[in-house]
Amino acid sequence: MTEIWLPLLGGLVFLVLGGDLLVRGAVQVASRLGVSPLVIGLTLVGFGTSTPELVTSVQAALIGAPGIAFGNIVGSNLANILLIVGVSALLFPIAVSSAALRRDGMVMIAVAVIFAVVAALMPMQRWVGAVFVLALAGYIYTAFRQERQTTAPADHGAVYDKSAAVQAVDPATVPVAEAQGSLLKPLLITLAGLVLVILGGTLLVNGAVTLARSFGISETVIGLTIVAIGTSLPELVTSVMAALRRQADVAFGNIVGSNIYNILGIGGATALIAPSEVPAEIVSFDNLVMVGVSLLLVLFAWTGLRIARWEGAALLAGYIAYVYIIWP
Repeated sequence: MTEIWLPLLGGLVFLVLGGDLLVRGAVQVASRLGVSPLVIGLTLVGFGTSTPELVTSVQAALIGAPGIAFGNIVGSNLANILLIVGVSALLFPIAVSSAALRRDGMVMIAVAVIFAVVAALMPMQRWVGAVFVLALAGYIYTAFRQERQTTAPADHGAVYDKSAAVQAVDPATVPVAEAQGSLLKPLLITLAGLVLVILGGTLLVNGAVTLARSFGISETVIGLTIVAIGTSLPELVTSVMAALRRQADVAFGNIVGSNIYNILGIGGATALIAPSEVPAEIVSFDNLVMVGVSLLLVLFAWTGLRIARWEGAALLAGYIAYVYIIWP
């Protein structure tokens, strides 16, 4: 039993620790190179908490385990909405700005629908991955232009809130304008983070495959649950801390931004590097659940521009029911 769970737990620790070091180092390198703090926040910091999902999905696809690769993406989105928003709203009701809801909430639903339709019609080929990655780049560019013109805190978008949530938890990820000093130390930190992330992803994927084969459980189910929850730990920490700090609007934007990144960025990169077919069970059930709960989250947010505690409880209960349904 130890030889199964030890790689899983070790992989998760390395992924989370490595992802944190990678973001810290990359932010310091970019700051010393004179990159705008806003650009750093919307790209390096914003994408940083999604690094565990990215490495895990790509490595799973490379070894021929699409159930883990795409189960991790879809399962992370489900965990983000049902588990993490549910827990955050139970701690403190989540306020939602109407501007962010109209703009980013609709994008989240749109990319979930597009992913579900594409997965049902064809394998995730390289050209599909390229389109997804380009769409993410366009989304971030649009967000950058909007943030430059934003003056009211309530008008910030999901990408900004995602980076703000990370920076609130880890001040070392806050970019410093016109930072000076040697590049050697931040480069070494970045390299160390990259090595740990790759090692953690390898351990996690191998452990997940071994667990599935040892207990006769589908790799897809393992990807949708254990792997997805593990790689979503950074979003859980940042969203819960935002809720405890009464920054509930940031908690909402963090999850919406993460879901958009997961599908366009991680799904796109996975298809680009290791094209594969989304497993039939995900296409026929889990993708539909993802679209449904995305709609439900936006509906909850639209009623009174907040997610109340009872709505958080409903989301959390929904996640428990979902895991109960798919777990053998």
